[in-house]
Parts: sequence; structure tokens; C-alpha cells
Amino acid sequence: MAIPKFLADLRAVVGPRKLWLSAAAAVVLDEKGRVLLVQRADDGNWAPPGGILDPGEQPADGAVRECLEETGIATVAERLVALTVSPDITYPNGDVTQYLEVVFRCRPLGEEILADEDETLAVGWYPLDALPPMGERELGWIDRAVSGPVETAFQWDGALRP
Repeated sequence: MAIPKFLADLRAVVGPRKLWLSAAAAVVLDEKGRVLLVQRADDGNWAPPGGILDPGEQPADGAVRECLEETGIATVAERLVALTVSPDITYPNGDVTQYLEVVFRCRPLGEEILADEDETLAVGWYPLDALPPMGERELGWIDRAVSGPVETAFQWDGALRP
């Protein structure tokens, strides 16, 4: 799986040490009550389409771009669903990253999938009652996009830090 040039350049300097990056994801819901999911090529997990934001890229634009790149489906971002921080992620090559995750509910402008075989193993529309196995974070994003309140979800540790 290719990484953005800016990240490859940065990794050439810092190596595999932990990087703090931003990422955007698109929870795409169609009129038939299905959600668009990808099986990621880097770890085999199922998730809504998404990925690393380019420097200076608006998060909604990044979510729409990532969805189009990974699935071939053009979308419109409708609302912010979640703003969260991922756990540390260690990739097979040893690189460690933690992400600020910006998740949007999106509306598809089509249904025909044109999967990116470099970034995804599989892509499909799934009924909400028949989702493939995936992580709790991703399931939470889908739940909030479908039935959650309009307000954005965020986590707060509840303490002021000096």
C-alpha cells in the first residue's frame, strides 16, 4: 500500500517512531439502508473508507477523496459524526502512528463500485443488520451516523491539565 509522498519524506527523517497524523473517514449510507465498507489491504480489517489527510486538506474533502479513491463512489459529506483519537497503530513495517480521526456521514452520488485494489482487498454495500466483523470504534462511527444525535461525538477525559 502506497503512502503519501509527504509521509514517505517524513519517515525518511524520523524512521518508524510514532507520528501524530490526521485522518478522515466517510460513513456512506445509501437510500436502501446499506453502508459502504472496505476491507483494508494493510491490515485486512473492515471499516468505512478513509485515510490520511494531505497537508492543508480540509477534513470533509479528505473523506470524500479517500472514499472515491478506495471505492470509486463519489459522495457528499453531510455532517460531522465523530472527532476522536485512535490508539497507537503499529504497521507491519514497524512504523507507529496515532491519528486524529475526523468522521463524516456521507451521501453517495452513485452505487457502482470501482475498487482500488492497491488499498482494498474488498469493497461492498452492507445492510446494517449484516455487517462484516470490525472494530468497536468503526461500529460506533456507523451507529452514530445512522441513529446517533446530530451533535458530533468526542471524548473528553474530564480534567483540566495545567
